[in-house]
Amino acid sequence: MNKTLNIFWFRRDLRLYDNTALHHALNSGLPVLPVFIFDTQILSELPVNDARVNFIYDKLYEIDAQLKKMGSSVNVYKGDPLKIWEEILTEFKIEKVYFNKDYEPYALERDKRIRNLLKENGIEVYTYKDQVIFEENEILKSDGKPYTVFTPYKNKWLEKFRDAEIFHNQIACSECFYKFKDTFPSLKEIGFEESKIKVKEYNVNDLDNYSEERDIPALDSTSYLSPHLRFGTVSIRQLVHKLKTNQTFLSELIWREFFMQILYHFPEVVDHNFKRKYDGIEWRNDENEFKAWCEGKTGYPMVDAGMRQLNQTGYMHNRVRMLTAGFLCKHLLIDWRWGEAYFASKLLDFELSSNNGNWQWAAGTGCDAAPYFRIFNPAEQQKKFDKDYHYVKRWVPEFGTSDYPKPIVGHKQARERALTEYKKGIR
Repeated sequence: MNKTLNIFWFRRDLRLYDNTALHHALNSGLPVLPVFIFDTQILSELPVNDARVNFIYDKLYEIDAQLKKMGSSVNVYKGDPLKIWEEILTEFKIEKVYFNKDYEPYALERDKRIRNLLKENGIEVYTYKDQVIFEENEILKSDGKPYTVFTPYKNKWLEKFRDAEIFHNQIACSECFYKFKDTFPSLKEIGFEESKIKVKEYNVNDLDNYSEERDIPALDSTSYLSPHLRFGTVSIRQLVHKLKTNQTFLSELIWREFFMQILYHFPEVVDHNFKRKYDGIEWRNDENEFKAWCEGKTGYPMVDAGMRQLNQTGYMHNRVRMLTAGFLCKHLLIDWRWGEAYFASKLLDFELSSNNGNWQWAAGTGCDAAPYFRIFNPAEQQKKFDKDYHYVKRWVPEFGTSDYPKPIVGHKQARERALTEYKKGIR
């Protein structure tokens, strides 16, 4: 391949519009070859019918169809990214490579190795902020250290946002793409099968009552935006521009960036309590009780409804996420890492930073977490958020019959046990 070209690497940014690195690549003066790598380092951990891989595949297929109208395609690979890049270097004469940044520990290490490989081969590498409004070092305390409490972080974020110019990058003309025709591989060819679980289209047009309705799971009034943010099928800049007057919704987007910068600055949170003083907690880790929790058979209706919604759809209402997570850690005294791993395997919107941050919040061991003595009463949560059992009956059809299990543990007993064990475990 003698023609010199530039490469744009699709990752967590599966869209052609308002894609920062793609915008710069297309204005670089050379034809742009778009590539995507199905990373076997990640895929090897997943079931063959993983719904998230299906979603990525479908979005890439749509992008490829758009590119074919411009005489181009997505060059799709599967394998270890470093080895794939070594292969790409033998296939094409490359001047520059463009991609958007990822801030998770695995991605940082992977990108460092690939950047070094490309530079060793005389190829310039350009990376850009794209999946966040403010990245890891843009919102810092006056002493230059990261925030570990949300409210001051949010205030600084909003202050900076008011002064920021948020640009939207349009797609450049079709002549800028490298002209070639490639047959898009089938799902089977990349080693996966069709999933029964599908990612829903997001809706941010009906959020006028979001702050009043977001805690009522039966209303199903959430945006279903999170998987789209996770894989970048929507631009965070467009979203924030559209929703900046909706303070409640904007706050949720800021939480996402807060947890991202926590993970970046404190990567040890992946395996450890953010607050190390809780390292002495002796978790019971009863495998039978964990199984009952996973299957939605704890005898606590709202907890069970949430877990079954998760198992059947890959979604769980946010209010119910807090309840199910708190129940596992406090009522059953099961290590938050067990629950986090289960959610990671099921959630369509799984994002390491948010999943980890929210689980440690529920366990009381994270930054800016709920205090350990705050223990949700599932019966009170039921009365408050699903008093007529509409949500429960949708997901637990046997509720109210003799087939529904008795509570796995009494609330009062569980609460006292949790308080005792947490106090004993504090170092």
